[in-house]
Amino acid sequence: MSNWKHWHLEIDGANLAWLTFDRAKADGSRDSTNTFSSEALRELGGICDDLKTKSPKGLVIQSAKDNGFAAGADIDEFTTLKSADEACAFTKLGNDVFDQVEALPFPTVAMIHGFCMGGGTELALACKYRIADDGPKTKMALPEVMIGIVPGWGGAQRMPKLIGAAQALDLMLTGRAVDGRRAKKMGLVDVLTPRRHFTNAAKTLLMKPPALHRPAFKDAITNWPIIRGFVASASLKQVAKKARKDHYPAPYAIIDLWQNYEGDPRKVPQDHPYSISGIFKHPTTANLVRIFKLQDRMKGLGAGEANIKHIHVVGAGVMGGDIAAWCALKGFTVTLQDLDHARIAPAIKRAAEMYKKRLKQPHLIQAAMDRLIPDITGDGANHCDLVIEAIVENAEIKKKLYAQLEPKLKPTAILASNTSSIPLQELSSGLARPERLVGIHFFNPVAQMMLVEIVQGPQTSAEVMTASQAFVKKIDKLPLPVKSAPGFLVNRILTPYMTEAQVMLEEGIPPETIDAAAREFGMPMGPIELADTVGLDVGLAVGKELAKPGGPEPKKIQELVAAKKLGKKTGEGFYKWVNGRPQKSNGSGTVDLAPLWMRMTLPAVNEAVSCVREGIVADADLCDAGVIFGTGFAPHRGGPINYLRNAGKEKLLAEMKSLEGKYGARFAADAGWQTI
Repeated sequence: MSNWKHWHLEIDGANLAWLTFDRAKADGSRDSTNTFSSEALRELGGICDDLKTKSPKGLVIQSAKDNGFAAGADIDEFTTLKSADEACAFTKLGNDVFDQVEALPFPTVAMIHGFCMGGGTELALACKYRIADDGPKTKMALPEVMIGIVPGWGGAQRMPKLIGAAQALDLMLTGRAVDGRRAKKMGLVDVLTPRRHFTNAAKTLLMKPPALHRPAFKDAITNWPIIRGFVASASLKQVAKKARKDHYPAPYAIIDLWQNYEGDPRKVPQDHPYSISGIFKHPTTANLVRIFKLQDRMKGLGAGEANIKHIHVVGAGVMGGDIAAWCALKGFTVTLQDLDHARIAPAIKRAAEMYKKRLKQPHLIQAAMDRLIPDITGDGANHCDLVIEAIVENAEIKKKLYAQLEPKLKPTAILASNTSSIPLQELSSGLARPERLVGIHFFNPVAQMMLVEIVQGPQTSAEVMTASQAFVKKIDKLPLPVKSAPGFLVNRILTPYMTEAQVMLEEGIPPETIDAAAREFGMPMGPIELADTVGLDVGLAVGKELAKPGGPEPKKIQELVAAKKLGKKTGEGFYKWVNGRPQKSNGSGTVDLAPLWMRMTLPAVNEAVSCVREGIVADADLCDAGVIFGTGFAPHRGGPINYLRNAGKEKLLAEMKSLEGKYGARFAADAGWQTI
């Protein structure tokens, strides 16, 4: 057996080589996750040279980590690269080493379980065969686009050849992960089997190697030179619908890399804007990498044990029903309480549709449905570990519910509110155990939005905060601890942005123009469409809760709510909605959109500054993370505080002063600008 720092090599009696990736920390102890550092790559290159002299009958590459095969490049090393030249050298190293793996003169197989991301997938693609675990935790992806870069270690070369360009581009341009079953169907893996059968499956492949996989004709033709231009053009059109080239160059670079350079970044001229050097220098890359690391930091906030198994959700409306469905999806027993079956039935129906889409296998769908239990009597509260209240946004009604609930609860149970704006100080009076009250604030739509605010009231215990954060991590969401104040963090920052957009609407600016301006800034959805999507009744309630003395009070939203035109859910709000889509007129004309998005976004930036100054979150980085993951705030700008710093504080302060002169005190700069 041969040992390197990050790899272990053993050749068995059948002359099969077994190479185990076991990434080590700097002190030599084992890391929890396999990632590719320069050191690990160089070792792999040396092992390839060594194996060529040993001439085994075949090679198996496997992982020693329970959580997965490999997570890709070492993001810590990537973020410390000091120049574009270093980025190019790192890219070349990975390419050269994986080329060595591909060139080995005997059969090679990657045994994939858990996550197989980025460089992990690229290593697997460099092998001649791939075996994947058939369990639900197996995930394969080339997610580089999500941090503003391209698959740089051969993925853009090998994946299109293996499964066809159309399927490969779809995965590379979205960063979407596929499970083992989907990977087998696409042709990404050759064998799908439970992990306990990996050894036998690998021996079978290596002792009698079958023909290498080739894509079906319909997939293979997408690589043909005569078809390549059409595939690239269609891909560009799809990308353009979702991402501007100046905001997000990476997806455009991926298409160019495949179309013009055979997927090999080493062939792209260094002065090309889509070269590794050009991508590395683009500000979006640094911002998206920063967001990725902030996401990891937030996952760390969920460390610890929650000791929560049974959740009782009160309120089967859109939010409460979807929270219950999501928790059941993630393995918790959930009782869902409302006044009658008619109110609970739509939530159960939505849950069944989500489970069918996400779980696919009938026995998994049924198991999730069995965990989601309708509860008209509310008996689930007697036995639960956590209550999540998701009823109407009214403090007095919530307090009446708590008076009924609390006597039923175990002393160790946590009482959580999904309130979006009401401070816990208003909700805790009358509670016998106010230290057990916490805010667990989800965002709509629950299944898509990653952020959950964990709201700490003045009396909320540290134990309850820790358990709540751990619970949120266990349901695969990002916990963000925030202090209890009106609107907490996200809605407090979002409200002035939404309000200003509605003021502009009442001034006569078309809603399509306002939404177009927001999208030009980088928002995924304009504020008028967003208001309709969330629900005008919800938006109005939050707006009233967070309204500042002397601030604007848009009338149109009040009129629409009074007329029960609540947006998407009723078919009409600021827009009319048909088949789930807003009916908009075409284009925004020739209007200069920059002054419009500046006017909308600066109040949000100003409120973010205020939240940091007041300590609503621990620091400016978590403020940015919360607003990005809670609202989708222009990710390529890195969050409101990061945007402020990159755009120039003095420049934005001058804009604020000008707007204050035109529109009044709501544009007055917060005192925190002086120290941010």
